[in-house]
Amino acid sequence: MSTPLQVTARLRVPVTEVDHIRGAADAPVTIVEYGDFQCRYCGAAYPNLAELLRQRGDTVRLVYRHFPIDNIHPYAENAAEVAEAAGRRGRFWDMHDWLYEHQDQLDPVHLSLGVAQRDMPPDEVGAEVDRHAYGDRVRHDFVGGIRSGVNGTPTLFVNDDRHEGGYDLPALLAAVDAAAGA
Repeated sequence: MSTPLQVTARLRVPVTEVDHIRGAADAPVTIVEYGDFQCRYCGAAYPNLAELLRQRGDTVRLVYRHFPIDNIHPYAENAAEVAEAAGRRGRFWDMHDWLYEHQDQLDPVHLSLGVAQRDMPPDEVGAEVDRHAYGDRVRHDFVGGIRSGVNGTPTLFVNDDRHEGGYDLPALLAAVDAAAGA
């Protein structure tokens, strides 16, 4: 009796300069996260990924891609577009952090307040989101996730291989250390 061949999902869309990247450009380990700002599991992974970057700053870089599951999370797509509007202003990661730290406040009124708190023009950002100025970017990330086998959030890829372990800090540290040693 033979054992079934386990096939690891692979990242199908390479990281480029248009991605949102946090960490050293020349880091030996790249983590690509497909996330949804309203997903509580992504919210639980967020502080662990931040701590991972703090502890392994020379080893790892984090790439964030949007994967809003709007049939479950009604504010996720707008939150992704707000993050993109912030990114256009050089403030993606600042807004990214605010969104995860305020997951229970992603309705339009609170999003507008969050934008103002980040020192961006809420009326201008709101108009961009209302006309879906960043919808193509969010869809591009989403479709790339589908092509890479993403079916839920958060989904992480470590050096192009899907991470099948947990999102707690010890599991992430072990995955990065193993990838760095490979």
